[in-house]
Order: sequence, then structure tokens, then C-alpha cells
Amino acid sequence: MALAANTTLKVKSPAFSSDGAIPDKYTCTGENINPELLIDNIPKDTKSLALIMDDRDAALGAFVHWVMWNIHPKGIILQNSSPGAQGINGKNENKYTGPCPPNGKHHYHFKVYALNTKLDLPLSTSKGDLLKAMEGHVLGSGGLVGIYKKP
Repeated sequence: MALAANTTLKVKSPAFSSDGAIPDKYTCTGENINPELLIDNIPKDTKSLALIMDDRDAALGAFVHWVMWNIHPKGIILQNSSPGAQGINGKNENKYTGPCPPNGKHHYHFKVYALNTKLDLPLSTSKGDLLKAMEGHVLGSGGLVGIYKKP
């Protein structure tokens, strides 16, 4: 599934660096809240942002931790917030669920998409549904990877 994106968004977090350790606060061993994300280089024609967070090291394929769309393109997602519509994660819940690998070190991908529209989707939307709905609407994308291993 091709999602053409001309612009590379710059995604970072004050909580951890790219390929850095995600603090416990944002995981199942802590407060289990989402970290703050800062998004830069958003194309001027962007009408909304979408976000997918997943763990591609999961034993049964990518485990989805967060699915969200219709985020205002202001460039920030505050910690412990849900500034858009939330679809279903790997636990079949409409919310963020923090890193919680059963064993070993896992890589968590926060991928942000700039869209030329808002999306009219049900709250039963999965990662796959969102990716399909975004086809033809992606102006840019970018991501941040964080690493977590249970203490």
C-alpha cells in the first residue's frame, strides 16, 4: 500500500531521543501515558495529522499501541492527551497503551502523517483501516523510534 509523501516531517520528543530509551513513565510499568511529541516541517496545506504507534519487534507481528487521526496540525501532541479521534489498538481499546514487551528490548515507532483532509472514520478504525483511508491524502510523514525493555 503506497502512501505517497513528499515532505519529511521531523518528529521528536522532549522525553527521549531518537533510538533512545523511553522513560518508564510512558510504559506499563509507569503511568502508561503518552509522551509529548513535537512535529516540525508540517506542509502548509495540511488539514490534519494522523499518528500510528506500533512495536514491530512483537512476536506475532507489529503490535499496535496507538491509532489517532484528525489531530490539529499545530505541531505538538501534549503528554497524556488525545487531541484527535482514537481508533483501536492491539488490546482492542480506543486509547494509548504504553510499551510493555514480554521480554527483551523492543523498538516503538511513532509515525506521524500530514494529510490534506480530515477523515470521517468510526472509532472501530484499526491501523490497517487508517492506512487505507489515508491513501491519496498524505502530504508528508515522519517518525520517531524509542526503545524499551522492562526493568
